[in-house]
Amino acid sequence: MKHLYKMLLACAFITGICQAQAQTIKKDTIKLDSVIIKESRSKNLPDVLGTYIFSGKKTNIIYADPGKANLAGNVARTLFSQVPGINAWEMDGAGLQLNIGTRGTDMHRSIETNIRQNGYNTNSDIFGYPENHYNMPFQAIDEVQIVRGSSALQFGSQFGGMVNFKIKEGDGTKAFGFETEQSAGSNRFLNSYNAIGGKVGKVSYYAYFSARSGDGWRPDAAFNYHAYYANIKYQFNNKGSIAFQFSRSDYVQQIAGGLTDAQYSITSRQSNRFRNFFNPVINIPAILFNYNFSRDTRLEVSSHMVIGERNSVQFIAPSNVSDTLNTSLKTFNPRQVDRDHYTGFTTEARLLHNYTLGNLKSTLSGGVRFFDGLTKRKQKGLGTTNTDFDLSLTKDYGIDLRLHTLNYAAFAENIFRITPKFSITPGVRYEVIKTDMSGVIVNRTVPVSYKNTRNFPLFGTGFQYQANNNNQLYANISQAYRPYIYAAVTPADQLTIVDPDMKDSRGYSVDLGYRGHIKNIFTFDVNGFYVYYGNRAGTLTTIDAANITHLYLTTVGNAVAKGIEAYGELSLIRTFNPRSGSDLRLFNSLAYTHGRYTSGAINNSGNNVSLVGHKLEGTPDWTNRTGLTYLNGSITTTLQISYVSKNFSDANNTAFNPTGATGIVPAYHVVDWAFNYRFLKSYHVNFNLNNLLNAKYFTRRINMYPGPGILPADGISFNLGLGMKI
Repeated sequence: MKHLYKMLLACAFITGICQAQAQTIKKDTIKLDSVIIKESRSKNLPDVLGTYIFSGKKTNIIYADPGKANLAGNVARTLFSQVPGINAWEMDGAGLQLNIGTRGTDMHRSIETNIRQNGYNTNSDIFGYPENHYNMPFQAIDEVQIVRGSSALQFGSQFGGMVNFKIKEGDGTKAFGFETEQSAGSNRFLNSYNAIGGKVGKVSYYAYFSARSGDGWRPDAAFNYHAYYANIKYQFNNKGSIAFQFSRSDYVQQIAGGLTDAQYSITSRQSNRFRNFFNPVINIPAILFNYNFSRDTRLEVSSHMVIGERNSVQFIAPSNVSDTLNTSLKTFNPRQVDRDHYTGFTTEARLLHNYTLGNLKSTLSGGVRFFDGLTKRKQKGLGTTNTDFDLSLTKDYGIDLRLHTLNYAAFAENIFRITPKFSITPGVRYEVIKTDMSGVIVNRTVPVSYKNTRNFPLFGTGFQYQANNNNQLYANISQAYRPYIYAAVTPADQLTIVDPDMKDSRGYSVDLGYRGHIKNIFTFDVNGFYVYYGNRAGTLTTIDAANITHLYLTTVGNAVAKGIEAYGELSLIRTFNPRSGSDLRLFNSLAYTHGRYTSGAINNSGNNVSLVGHKLEGTPDWTNRTGLTYLNGSITTTLQISYVSKNFSDANNTAFNPTGATGIVPAYHVVDWAFNYRFLKSYHVNFNLNNLLNAKYFTRRINMYPGPGILPADGISFNLGLGMKI
């Protein structure tokens, strides 16, 4: 509560000052909602947007469209289909988690990506445990903004870049608006999205409620999901606004568990776990303040909290061990209960100022950030022998940790326009992280304590050359880091051994690209990238003296990911008839990623084995998505095919493991179709058919929740929805 009080007090104080000053300032026509606003249908972000600088950076914009992606099912591979190099781990067909990675980063709950909503973080504990348990319904998304490479200067840690989801706003031309969409599909899939929005005087608002449930494609994979959101914005004068937002997502999911290779070869539609459940609950209150002192100077202040928990109850054993009745106990075996509680408070202030240097306008953006986060982690509690979702204990937690982090950061970037076409954008960020951990592990017999203060100075520079009105050359080099995370303190499962001397990861990224469009016929963006990942954390497969296989979480070594990302979209009808009211667009999104370890070794049964030249785990060399979209005034439909080449699940590049937890992830193709038809002005119907050819494939092997083992992707599935917007 003390943090919430600080949020309200700070914003009330700022609002009062700016209201007083505004009495003497003439009316301004600048749009105030500058967290990331939609200015055009461009495929990349403009040089300056709100208080953010994107000049010289690799950026993308996605516009959520029900005729191009399965929004009702939250299918990530369809939403991100036109962004080269984004890999999506498909844990299930429920769309409950966002699992994306790029350029060799880990996909697990987007742990190496700075995930944001309306400009503020949603990762559960950005420094200690940065998994993203929060997930909004894709139907609520207006835009997705993506920054890679140089994102660390403005947004902080993580090599995977920044992804910001901008939620829809109410119709400002009416006092009340209502939209709803009800969907049903295979495997008893049901989805309900309902929203209201509008503007009354100086107050605008938008709120939604979403519910999704189903049995899942595999046995024992049922889920029940809810999401809530409310945004009330008060435009207190023509210069400034303040918005109060609240978001929540929660679900209970039954976990079918992982499979061995032998089990998967028989059928991927099986399960030997029915008593495993996962339950995250995340609440995010936020206050956003925007004020334009003039056309050239604007301020943004945001404060938000992440208040939530992550709960699981599981029978944890290798995937070749079935969860059956214990003949000696005459009951099922007790399950393991793990619980995290998160409380994080963040305030971030940004100021942007345009000024004249010589005869050209330059732009300075700078800011400060404060984060105070507390994670209470309780793991390896002995649960009941029941079969339902039950978090009660029969024996106390074996791991009980209190994890506290303070973070201070200051950052600045400046666009120096050397000529009307050429600009240089240097930047700097300085991070201070104070970590304080205490508690007990190993069945509460071993106390642990860790205190440390680390400093991360980061530098970078971007370059941009505007070849003409439609095309530009961009380049940047920027440092990045990933801090040592609490998850590395001790494993929650019985298969993993953790290196106690893990290190912070540091490195840099380089981008060089050319993007633009030719009239309204052809759009393109082609870039090369190079990412150096020092002290990369990863998993190795080891065999102990008793010939037992373990997974070893450690600082594996240094790694490099380099390659090419290319996107192109061709208008097939408007090429020949520019005035046509319909169009047929062919797009291709291609990425080649050469990810390899450049140093590192593992001691396996007394033998040192070099990892130099080994492929980065979870990093396919090739990812390609090709699609064909037809659209006119009422119909939008897209057929797309995705190809992902084979990759390895550990740094050893293990080809086979009897448990299925490590090994090769084979290459696969998958075809998806989305269709949306609008009629009678206010109504629409959509249809989504995923994995149209019923391909048998998987995208991930895993040693922890929700495995261990192979996690099969869903076979063919569909959903049909009817919606209205008034």
